[in-house]
Amino acid sequence: MQIELPPLVLPDRPADSHKGTFGSALIIAGSRGMSGAAALAGLGALRGGAGLVYLAMPESIVATVAGIEPSYLTVPLPEDAAGRLGQASLAMLLDRARSVDALAIGPGCGQSDSVRRIVTELYSRATCPLVADADALNLLANDAKVLSDHAGPRILTPHPGEFARLIDADTQTVQSDRRALAESFAAKHGVVLVLKGRESVVTDGTTTHINPTGNSGMATGGSGDVLTGLIAALLAQGLAPLDAARTGANLHGLAGDLAASHFSEPGMIASDLPRYLGRAWMIVLDRQSAATEAS
Repeated sequence: MQIELPPLVLPDRPADSHKGTFGSALIIAGSRGMSGAAALAGLGALRGGAGLVYLAMPESIVATVAGIEPSYLTVPLPEDAAGRLGQASLAMLLDRARSVDALAIGPGCGQSDSVRRIVTELYSRATCPLVADADALNLLANDAKVLSDHAGPRILTPHPGEFARLIDADTQTVQSDRRALAESFAAKHGVVLVLKGRESVVTDGTTTHINPTGNSGMATGGSGDVLTGLIAALLAQGLAPLDAARTGANLHGLAGDLAASHFSEPGMIASDLPRYLGRAWMIVLDRQSAATEAS
């Protein structure tokens, strides 16, 4: 299969738009001790251009997450004794999922029977596009038959260790044949896969993109949470799943490259990425505009 490297597909930004024009994203994230994962995913979605970003999380961490950024909307949910999403959250989330344009689930959610049921029910029943990351991937790996059972488009964003669990292999096996394994998995389950790492593989099993941006400074806790929110925002604005995944990976890596040029690769942290996404957008938009004028 030949790798295609066309220009990025970007959402339209009409001059007469309003926040409803750019869609709504619901991100289900966080647990006690993992409030930062929810905040970072929310920041990624806001910097990704979504009109409305809802962060659904256990009620005990709402004040912490809301204090990090006032621009997203918080949705407090019932929790268990350990501060993870409780069983009573499921009906509320299924109802919310019907009224948004895109979903994301997993960052910092932790693992429990209740979270597992929430993940599998939303993964199989939600009709809007859904991004699964982090704990959602690890829970889905426990029941592989669920992976092909989905009512709408699905994007999975594993790092090599998470992908190894999804295919019941080890990380060394994954890293030795990243592209072929990613393509096979995506085709088998009818999903878009973003296999993260150096030269992230973005594929739907038929078309594959190798992402050229990013650096080792992004190998730090929280970077993937930003990407999850960013891809959800692009889906909310109407991009097709493969386009949203590829554009999100490119912008995310470019923000990392810009951050590293300022802080160094060892010195950068995940919260630098949302701060540099605006500059990444400017570079990509300028590039696209120049290409349009030249044609």
